[in-house]
Amino acid sequence: MPPGPVHRALEAEVARAAERARSRGAEPRVLDVGGGSGAWAVALARLGCVVTVVDNSPNALAALHRRARDAGVHGRVTPVQCDVDALADVAPAGGADLVLGHGLLEVVDDAPHALGALADATAPGGAVSVLVAGRHAAVLGRTLAGRLAEARALLTDPHGRSGPDDPLRRRLDATELRALLDAAGLLPELVQGDGVLDGWVPGSVRDSGPAATRAVAELEVLAAARPALLELAARLHVLARRPLPAG
Repeated sequence: MPPGPVHRALEAEVARAAERARSRGAEPRVLDVGGGSGAWAVALARLGCVVTVVDNSPNALAALHRRARDAGVHGRVTPVQCDVDALADVAPAGGADLVLGHGLLEVVDDAPHALGALADATAPGGAVSVLVAGRHAAVLGRTLAGRLAEARALLTDPHGRSGPDDPLRRRLDATELRALLDAAGLLPELVQGDGVLDGWVPGSVRDSGPAATRAVAELEVLAAARPALLELAARLHVLARRPLPAG
């Protein structure tokens, strides 16, 4: 399957970061917070980045080591066991050209604090990539499944939770995510959906062959940035810039 919208956005940002890194005789530096077993980290290492993955799970970091070794990029990937609350202890301020917080904001206790930590770790002019569970897709999914009480809770709960047993601490819509980024001093440059339409495609269509797989992927790319469809995405993706100092 062709790369999805998030992967394409990160490829473009890595190319931009590589230009900046060349001016200092270095390689792009990536910090992947909550990166787990390294699905994104290994892909970015293959693009020529030096990647530090911060996660509090030793099992996930062990899986990351194996994945990086199997991909031949273990020399470019450094695992660090740490919680986001102590990120400043292991990640130098302004030390990364690109910081990832994928699947992070929905599980941390304090989302504004976590996003502030990501911003602090980003070099001026660098970018933060956030991927978070979308509120409205969850509402629609529960509604179509006939779970109306959960759908109502997801829509009305301040944090987008379906109830006390919800494994996620929050789901966000685009407005809420933008507000968090603004509070962290980050400037959103790209807001798009991840899983806008592909999750709604019937399995019989998806499994009907390579042509259908390509058609779904192409449709997803077209839909990802459409404002009218954005809020239906399973996940919201934002690429935001840390401003350069004034003057």
